[in-house]
Amino acid sequence: MLLGVMSDSHDNIPNVRRAIEKLDKEGVDLIIHLGDIVSPFTLREICSKGIHVEAVFGNNCGEKMLLSRVAGECGATIGDPPRILQLNGKKILLLHGFGPKDLTVQIARALASTGSYDVVLFGHTHEAMVEKHGGTLLLNPGETLGYLTGKASVAVVDTERLDGWVLPI
Repeated sequence: MLLGVMSDSHDNIPNVRRAIEKLDKEGVDLIIHLGDIVSPFTLREICSKGIHVEAVFGNNCGEKMLLSRVAGECGATIGDPPRILQLNGKKILLLHGFGPKDLTVQIARALASTGSYDVVLFGHTHEAMVEKHGGTLLLNPGETLGYLTGKASVAVVDTERLDGWVLPI
C-alpha cells in the first residue's frame, strides 16, 4: 500500500493542487495530512481527486468543527493527534507537533524508538525528514506551503517495504 503524506499546507491552494496531482501520479492509495490544513476550503481541495484522506488537526486549524463537517461530507476522517491507524497490517502513528521544532523532533524520535509503531509520521517543523529507528520508519514530509523553507514537498510511504521518500512539488 502506498500512502501519500503531506503537512503544513496553510491554505496554499496552488501548492495543494500540485501536491495532490503529484500524489495521484504516484498512485497512492490514501492521503494522510499531518496538520495545519487551516481552512475547510483547503480540505475540500485535498479531497478533490477522490483519494481517501486521513488527517489530524494542527496548531493552526482554527475551524475544527467546520473542518470535521467538511471531512464527513467528502468521506475523509480528521481528528486530534495523536491518531493511530492500522493499515496493511501496520501500526501507523499520526502526529502534528509540539511547540518548538527541536521538541517536536525529540518527541517523534522517542516515539519511533519505542518500537511500538511501524511508522511514525509528524509535521509542524516544515522540514522533511526520513529516518529508521530499529524497525520503525520516522517521516516528516516537510511543508506543502513552501514559504518557510523555500521547499514545498510531500512524501510517499510504502507500507510493505516500510520505506518512505520525499518528493518536491
